[in-house]
Amino acid sequence: MSPTARPPALWPALIPRADHLREDLCLVGAKGHRVRFADGREALCGTSGLWNVNLGYGNEAVAEASAQALRDASYLSVFRYSNSYARAAAETVVGLAGPDRFARVLFSTSGGAANDAVLKLVRHVHAIEGHSARRIVIGLRGSYHGLTYGGFSLTGENLGQQLYGVDPRFVRHVNPNAVDELTEVLAELGDRVAAVVVEPVLGSGTIALDDDYVAALLALRSQHGFLLVADEVATGYGRTGPMFASSAWPAAPDVLITSKGLTNGAAAAAAVLVSHRIAQAFEGSDQVLVHAETQAGTPASCAVISAVAEEFARLDALGNGQRLAAALDAGLTSLADRLPVPTSAAGRGLFRTLHAHTADGAPVGPAVVAQLITAVREAGAVVHPGPGGIQLIPALTYSEAEVTELLGCVELGFARVAASGGFGRPESPAPVLERAS
Repeated sequence: MSPTARPPALWPALIPRADHLREDLCLVGAKGHRVRFADGREALCGTSGLWNVNLGYGNEAVAEASAQALRDASYLSVFRYSNSYARAAAETVVGLAGPDRFARVLFSTSGGAANDAVLKLVRHVHAIEGHSARRIVIGLRGSYHGLTYGGFSLTGENLGQQLYGVDPRFVRHVNPNAVDELTEVLAELGDRVAAVVVEPVLGSGTIALDDDYVAALLALRSQHGFLLVADEVATGYGRTGPMFASSAWPAAPDVLITSKGLTNGAAAAAAVLVSHRIAQAFEGSDQVLVHAETQAGTPASCAVISAVAEEFARLDALGNGQRLAAALDAGLTSLADRLPVPTSAAGRGLFRTLHAHTADGAPVGPAVVAQLITAVREAGAVVHPGPGGIQLIPALTYSEAEVTELLGCVELGFARVAASGGFGRPESPAPVLERAS
C-alpha cells in the first residue's frame, strides 16, 4: 500500500497489519461444514467457527427463528424489563442444564462479558450472606476467560494484561490439576476467596481436569465456602460429550457460564446459570445485581437459543458427536504413526489439540504452529493454533468421512512443513499475543 492510500476500514482481530487485506483470509460464505474465501477457495471447517457452530453452518431452523423474531418483535430488552423470548429461552437453558441444579439465568452478549458479570455476582452473593471480605477469585494458569477487563484479569494466559493495565489485585492463578497447590492457596486465603473459576477442559491446549481434581475442588468448596464456577463457554453444548461437561461432576457447580454453542454462532449471546442458593440469596434480600447489557436477551438471540435446543434433539447432535469423538480418537492414534515429527493428542470429545514436538521432546514454537495452520489450510481445512500445536474442533454434525478428510489435511500439512524444513528452523521469540481464537 502506498503512503497516501487509505488503510482498510476493517480492523480484524489478532491479525498482523500486513495481512488485513489478504483475500485468502477473507471469508465470504459458509454452508454445512465448509467455508468459502474471497479468493474463491473452499475449505473444510475444522474449528466449528470459533468452537461455536456445533450444528454446522446455515441451519435453516435457526435462521428462520431469528428472522421471525426480528419481524415480530425487532428489539426488546431485559434492561429494566423482561420479554417473552428471553423468558422462554431461560426455561430452555435451565431445562438442558437441569432444573434440580440451576434456578435462574442471566443473559449476556459474550463469554467474556459473562465472566465479568460472574466476578460481580460471586462477590455480591457473599456480601449478602455477610462475608464482604470474600473478594478474591482463583483461576487456572493457561485458562481463557475472554479479553474484557474482568475476564482478562481471570484469563491465565499472558496476553498482555500488564500492557493494558488490567487489575490483578483480586485474582490468583494456580496450575490445573495441582491439588496440593490449590489446597495451600486456600489454606492461606480461604476466608477471602469468593470463587474458584475453572474450565472443565481448558480451551488453550484442551487440558481436561482430572476426576481427582474435580473431587478435590468439590471437597475444598465444602471446607472453605467459596463458590465454584464452571466456565463452559467452550465445553458446553456437547463439545466434550454430554450437553455440559460439568454435568458429569459428582456435584453441580454454583454457577455455569455458557456461550458459543448456545446459539450455534448465530447471535452474540451468553448465559449465566445460577444455583438455587444464589437465586434465593438475592430473592431473600431483595437486592439487585448491577449488571446489564443493551443487546443481552433480545428476541432474535433468544429465539435462536430456543431453536438450537430443538435442533440438538432433532439431529441427535449429542449422540452423533459421541460417535464422531470415537472416530476422531482412533484417527488421531493412527495418524501419530505417520507424521514426520513426534506428536501427542490432548482433550476430550470433539475438543482436541494435536501437539507437535521437536526431536528432544520440546513443544514446537509459534512460528512452526503458524506454518502448520497455513499448510493445513492450503491442504483444504481450517484449523486454529493451540500451544505447541493445532486444535481440532469439528462440528457435532460431521460425517465420519469428514473426520477422515480433516485428518488427511492435517497429515498433508505436516508433510509440507517438514518438506520445507520448518520443523528444523530455530524459533524467534514469541509475540505477546499469539492466540488466534
